[in-house]
Amino acid sequence: MDRDRADRRLVRGPRAASLSRGGNRQINRVLNIMATVQLRNPTEGHAFFDRTKARGKTSNEAMRLLKRRLSDIVFRTMLADAARQMTTGPGGQQGDDSDSSAAGSQPHTSSSDKPLPGPATTHPRTALPAAS
Repeated sequence: MDRDRADRRLVRGPRAASLSRGGNRQINRVLNIMATVQLRNPTEGHAFFDRTKARGKTSNEAMRLLKRRLSDIVFRTMLADAARQMTTGPGGQQGDDSDSSAAGSQPHTSSSDKPLPGPATTHPRTALPAAS
């Protein structure tokens, strides 16, 4: 469900907005911390909070609107990251498709660069008891 449809569902009934206090507690906690940090520093979020209060909103309403604004920013960032991830190769790097080229994936190796044969086989010193 997209965010616009979810926004329209919130505005049902005689109340202006009926917001659920439930949801993901970890995300709500992080959004609260983000909003608090925005208010402690001279940031764009602090300016938004001040403008909202100047329009006549209470501190709680302004804080709720700031959290919503931050959640929208996080949501858009997550969508952009997911879209970017779809365009990267399997190693997470753009342009790395791990296909071999016409020249081959390994540079030319001389005889001294070739790997040595595997380890020598050893014979056990004591015979193992026969399974019964």
